[in-house]
Amino acid sequence: MSSVNKVILIGNVGNDPEVRYLDRGVAIANFNLATTERGYVMQNGTQVPDVTEWHSIVLWRNLAEWAQQNIRKSMKVYVEGKLKTRSWEKDGQIRRKTEVIAENIQILHRPEQYRRNDGLQTPTNDSAEEARDEAPQVQEPQQTQGGFFNNLF
Repeated sequence: MSSVNKVILIGNVGNDPEVRYLDRGVAIANFNLATTERGYVMQNGTQVPDVTEWHSIVLWRNLAEWAQQNIRKSMKVYVEGKLKTRSWEKDGQIRRKTEVIAENIQILHRPEQYRRNDGLQTPTNDSAEEARDEAPQVQEPQQTQGGFFNNLF
């Protein structure tokens, strides 16, 4: 029987993606994603605070280049991928880091400062118009009655 390594996260982007290119031009992007469990008050009156978990997200190739153009700090995103733990030695100690290798990412909410008026931008020259036409178009999520994401935020 096979096994499953699947991660689904919905959270807030902690920093703009950092993109670098490997030897053969392969893009790799990294950013942090915060997920928060809301606090609550117990029956005896004890206040349990919010708990935030930080996740390291890694994107490869076209997805990395797309993220560089579209993902910004404080956006709410959906990330789907798999866990990968890498290890290395530093100063005689073995270090480990668990990362989410993203296979799918979707923008769920864009703060006002990052919203685009798609189709309404006035290009300043022909090359700007060509660049806009070639750029992937990201649409805001549509709110539908009874949808899974409606109750999350």
